[in-house]
Amino acid sequence: MSKIEYTSLQGKSLGYFALLGGLALLMLIGLASAYYMEHHGHYVTGMSNQIVWGMPHVFAIFLIVAASGALNVASIASVFRKKIYEPMARLSALLAISLLAGGLVVLLLDLGRPDRLIIAMTYYNFKSIFAWNIFLYTGFFAFVGAYLWTMMDHTVYRFKPYAGFFAFVWRLILTTGTGSIFGFLVARSAYDAALMAPMFVIMSFSFGLAIFILVLMASYKWANMELGDAVVSRLRNLLGVFVASVLYFTAVYHLTNLYATQHHDVERFLLLDGGIYTGIFWIGEIIIGGLVPLALIYAPGVKNCRTTLGLISTMVIIGGLSKIYTILIAGQAFPLEIFPGYEVSSTFYDGVINSYSPSLPEFLLGLGGVAVSLFIVVFALKVLRFLPASLADSVADPHSAK
Repeated sequence: MSKIEYTSLQGKSLGYFALLGGLALLMLIGLASAYYMEHHGHYVTGMSNQIVWGMPHVFAIFLIVAASGALNVASIASVFRKKIYEPMARLSALLAISLLAGGLVVLLLDLGRPDRLIIAMTYYNFKSIFAWNIFLYTGFFAFVGAYLWTMMDHTVYRFKPYAGFFAFVWRLILTTGTGSIFGFLVARSAYDAALMAPMFVIMSFSFGLAIFILVLMASYKWANMELGDAVVSRLRNLLGVFVASVLYFTAVYHLTNLYATQHHDVERFLLLDGGIYTGIFWIGEIIIGGLVPLALIYAPGVKNCRTTLGLISTMVIIGGLSKIYTILIAGQAFPLEIFPGYEVSSTFYDGVINSYSPSLPEFLLGLGGVAVSLFIVVFALKVLRFLPASLADSVADPHSAK
């Protein structure tokens, strides 16, 4: 592979400033939504004392999970020594940091009082997976930041393989920790599964790569730079593997629950009788986010169509949000099983399917987190050299990856 020259976006056009302005407006709207919910109380949301994690958490968890997966391109380049991915490693690391920042902003604003973060940072209960995640998130920023430094500063370039390896290991730990939040909640019938941890890891690969593909293609199209078919084809095939893997883990998760009699009720709720949750599972998660993208990725008629690849990536993102919604909201909607094997009856929601309708402020807060992530990326691409000047086939030689 020839030496890669990196460049930054010119960022002088009206369209660039309109994009930055639009993202800044979404950020302000998200901030105003957080203030509205904090000022009036959470009764203005769809959340309750039964469903305590709502739409903002769906966006936050999706962004945090996708952040780990966005680093996948850089990890393949440095850890697995696939040279065709190396020119895109800087953008991969930038996107990973940006997505995590956007997700954490949503979580911070949803605390009601952001100063409560001080408690989470100064008092630790190491029996809680939530306490572990404070270290996992800050560690991710540190490791990926150091990795990015070794890629952009030639005086420390020799440390890049080591920084890449540690960032790779830490991202796996981070996503395992996020999945373990649900796996350790044994009182929730839909969560209590060790498979949650590895499933979140493979989910991150799929969601993060879909976002990376959209950002990469949009950046090169808007900057009028060349993006070769070799790179696009590799990313397309890799996305197909990850989408298929998510479907596989989803099938194993539900089949495992169906094998255990104690989980038959929650499985019937999720797969058949859950109303809107069942519809989101089958239509949003399985069809839009899984089967259709998988068919389009390997369909010969649209194999080289980049518009189709953009549509595929968008559907994977929609499916990812649907999957997080199913896991998070549907898992809380199903009644708690506090006394397994016994029938419980009282006036306090025992055995009752909990209802949840996301409010507009919740949705806008989530979009504000997405806007934070994209604003960081768009601004950073202008001020620093993250993009290869060309990713033509002659530059990113596919044979060098073998």
